[in-house]
Amino acid sequence: MTTSVELTRFRVAPGKAEALLAARPGMIADFEADREGFLGARLVRLPNDEWLDIVEWRSPEDYAASREKGANRPGIKAFFEAIDALVSAEEGVLSE
Repeated sequence: MTTSVELTRFRVAPGKAEALLAARPGMIADFEADREGFLGARLVRLPNDEWLDIVEWRSPEDYAASREKGANRPGIKAFFEAIDALVSAEEGVLSE
């Protein structure tokens, strides 16, 4: 089985960083409850108000199914609402 990695880089206004961090546990809980194949996630704070979200999925199909659901739960929606701009989104395969 191939582990898929989602790499999403985005900007958050300085005044919204606390809201983003406060929403993170709810987003993770919603992913665990509602997203088949979700393995875990790491959030990295970068310079210039940018962030990198690294999310691991059991398969590319699980990642695709998650994308189709969008912000369908309150915790996910709250996290997405704290994001001001998408910088980039990529998918890769984890090499172990």
